[in-house]
Amino acid sequence: MKPDAVVNSSQLSSASSSVDSSADLESAANSTSTCKSSYPTAEQIAAVRKYINRTWRTLRRGHDHILTAARDSKVEHESGRSWPVYISAKEDPEAVADTLRRTMSAEFSRIRIETLPEQGEIEDHGLLYLPGDYIVPGGRFNELYGWDSYFILLGLLQDNQLEMAKSLTDQLLYQVVHYGTVLNANRTYFLGRSQPPLLANMVLKIYARTQDADWLRSTLPTLIEYYDYWMVEPHLDKESGLSRFYASGEGPAPEVIVSEVDEEGRTHFDRIREFYKHESIEDYDVSLFYNEQADKLTDLFFKGDRSMRESGFDPTNRFGPFSVDIVHYLPVCLNVLLHMMEQDIAEVYRALSKIEKADYAVEIKGWQHKALLREQSINKYLWDESEGLYLDYYLTTGERHYYEFATTFYPLWAGVASKEQAAAVVEHLVKFEAPGGVRTSTQTSGNQWDDPFGWAPLQLIAVKGLGRYGYHEEAKRLAKRFITLVVDDFERSGSLLEKYDLETCSGEVSDEIQYGYSSNEIGFGWTNGVVLELLAILEQ
Repeated sequence: MKPDAVVNSSQLSSASSSVDSSADLESAANSTSTCKSSYPTAEQIAAVRKYINRTWRTLRRGHDHILTAARDSKVEHESGRSWPVYISAKEDPEAVADTLRRTMSAEFSRIRIETLPEQGEIEDHGLLYLPGDYIVPGGRFNELYGWDSYFILLGLLQDNQLEMAKSLTDQLLYQVVHYGTVLNANRTYFLGRSQPPLLANMVLKIYARTQDADWLRSTLPTLIEYYDYWMVEPHLDKESGLSRFYASGEGPAPEVIVSEVDEEGRTHFDRIREFYKHESIEDYDVSLFYNEQADKLTDLFFKGDRSMRESGFDPTNRFGPFSVDIVHYLPVCLNVLLHMMEQDIAEVYRALSKIEKADYAVEIKGWQHKALLREQSINKYLWDESEGLYLDYYLTTGERHYYEFATTFYPLWAGVASKEQAAAVVEHLVKFEAPGGVRTSTQTSGNQWDDPFGWAPLQLIAVKGLGRYGYHEEAKRLAKRFITLVVDDFERSGSLLEKYDLETCSGEVSDEIQYGYSSNEIGFGWTNGVVLELLAILEQ
């Protein structure tokens, strides 16, 4: 492998416009965008806070909402048939049924309890049982999502809803014990597919509020089990010591076939086949993913598609068109989060050593050493000195893949970057800064995880990363831009949304999205959480 090389790929996309990094809200508003120039008033912000507080209640799911949670618009369902709710083999089906029967009363007849089979495919997909309350993102996303939950938790804690935040975390811990990992979400078609790992940091944030040592101690085996999920093949690349996204399961993702259909009746996969038939691609060997003679997508395509969904960035052209080549990449985001997890588990041991007056020095040193080794590998494989960016590493070529993406701010957020590396990344801020906040990427591809679309989690990560290295003016400017966008759109739509167009500062995005689902869901869990976090930063 050649870790010091860079590959410049042709991305079949156009570079987006950028806003000068020194621009203020007014100059951004005076560009071609429709963004407001003035920061929201206290009354406008109060209205958004009230909406968020109210929305937590409507997004809550628990035993008294099992039927609501069991309903799923993303799969076919025969009218009048009961909705399946699956439990793990470790659960007692009669005990679960008795609990739900008491809670649901007459509605219990509209669900049926099934035990997950140990092997074989599940044909009748359904909800995966969780014993406690949790928050769903909203809209078509009517289940507990992995990395969404981290940003939702931040909002719950800002809203002083500690009990709900702890229950949310407990459900993710339960998933690891009963379903093998923190799932993409708690439906059977998500089994074997995780999402960006943030659970250990959630545990520490809950412990910081509760100081519940018994609870903290109980989480440790589960956190280590979840860490191990990412540290064995096929997730682990042994040569580099870094990890990749690699979901299990074969064939088309079931939720895509029904729910990602355009006005012409074409699925997301149909549109991709058309693209492969008529477009030339330089980013990867298309024959790995598309059989031209048979006009069929290959097994590896569907493996890559599932793995792209495990990454949380679905879809983008970051790993080539539609990111199906993701299985051959070591991503910046995943490895920075695993570095955070190693540090967080060391911190759990450190906290327990203080409480129990026990000697966990070996464990603390061991996890710190893991973090140090990963930091060295991140610098070796993912940092590009000549470009001044963190870039994903392409195993196929042994080179870094040049695609400017907001995950370059992750190492700043996690404290992995040196002061010099952080300064180099900040030099590129001009490319990422839009009238409405931080661009997902600098490329326009028709995918929702590319320009001009902006997502709440990436705003917070960039803002906190900049602030961590002393770039407070830049951080607050970006925070103000996103808050201004969200509040302005809230006054038009009455809702907080999943994503926004950062150029027009609007939630009206459906006409611009060509692949995947084009809807913009209301709620919205992680936007709620990030807005409250950014407001807290701005009010400091």
